[in-house]
Amino acid sequence: MDPDPASEGFYDRIPIFRGFPRIMDDSIYRPLPQDWVIGTTDVVGSTRAIRDNRYKAVNMAGVAGIAAVTNALGREFPFVFGGDGASFAVPPSWADTARVALAATLRWAQEELSLELRGAMVPLKDIREHGLDVRVARFAPSENVTYAMFTGGGLAFAETAMKQGRFAVTPAPPGSRPDLTGLSCRFEEMPSQHGVVLALLVVPGERASNDGFRRAVEDLVLLAEQKGHAPVPAQGPAFGWPPQGIDLEARASRHPGIPIAVRQAAALLRTLLYFLIFRFRLRVGKFIPAVYLRQVVANSDFRKYDDGLRMIIDCTPELAEEIERRLAGAAAAGTLRFGLHRQHAAMMTCFTPFPTHADHMHFIDGASGGYALAAAALKSGNQGAASSG
Repeated sequence: MDPDPASEGFYDRIPIFRGFPRIMDDSIYRPLPQDWVIGTTDVVGSTRAIRDNRYKAVNMAGVAGIAAVTNALGREFPFVFGGDGASFAVPPSWADTARVALAATLRWAQEELSLELRGAMVPLKDIREHGLDVRVARFAPSENVTYAMFTGGGLAFAETAMKQGRFAVTPAPPGSRPDLTGLSCRFEEMPSQHGVVLALLVVPGERASNDGFRRAVEDLVLLAEQKGHAPVPAQGPAFGWPPQGIDLEARASRHPGIPIAVRQAAALLRTLLYFLIFRFRLRVGKFIPAVYLRQVVANSDFRKYDDGLRMIIDCTPELAEEIERRLAGAAAAGTLRFGLHRQHAAMMTCFTPFPTHADHMHFIDGASGGYALAAAALKSGNQGAASSG
């Protein structure tokens, strides 16, 4: 079957919106074409990995699927990062390429990170046969990048199907590696400047009306905008050396035959150069550290909607309590379900294929469990999760 240019260009034609409080406005969303395919991943046993202080590796695995598919396709497509996994959508003419990249990523996570990353590719027609949909919007946090937002219940269906073993992507043969060029986690953790880094997940309740849930989310987003803060400092995150994620960056290499010690040494030298450039604000060709850091702040992905609201916000303990009280009241009325996790810092996983281009992406999560523990709290019913360091 020949590629359908209209289907391939669908995402590019979606109007861009810039004000995040519009996230519940139905008019900004467009239904995906019927022949598209939904990809999804998650780390099996992420809660256990968090207990073992491996959440940076969990986040790396979550972003790796996005990086691998992006590098394989070389084109823009809708995706969303969820902490311990990711979801995306592609037209049918790109689906085989995406599947191959995803299969290699599953193998890489197993062999390099000792994490079981599972994946699935779910035809949209199967989702719609169950009365659900996948509708997409494009949010621009800056003039440099856009991030996809999803509604319709289809991503949640795809994730559930994946966990049931349906539509599974089989890991590539041993030794296979995806192209993870640009994937790194070099910046230091970002301590809260106001007391709490709050990870928040809100989904519709069993008795929710569309209007009731929409109003609850809009009120929450407005509260966070008025009283909360972005978790990335205005001056940008700190760059220490050696970086905390140096081992993970070394393991993102496409050369598994090279001993890990050699890859780590190469990563140390590479990051030392970047450290000196940032430390002394050295301009190297078209790369200007101060401009890059401003773009990091502006481009950071710390709030989204993918069949539910996800946010990482820096706030006072009092605001965290107010948010929890509001959510608990709405949950008691059946309007929504939620999970929270409090911690003292946020962290960043970066995808920067071309450092001199302005469209580098930076995915934010809580540094001590973040979205994964908020989701665990939602699932368990212990919706206000305990704090962690």
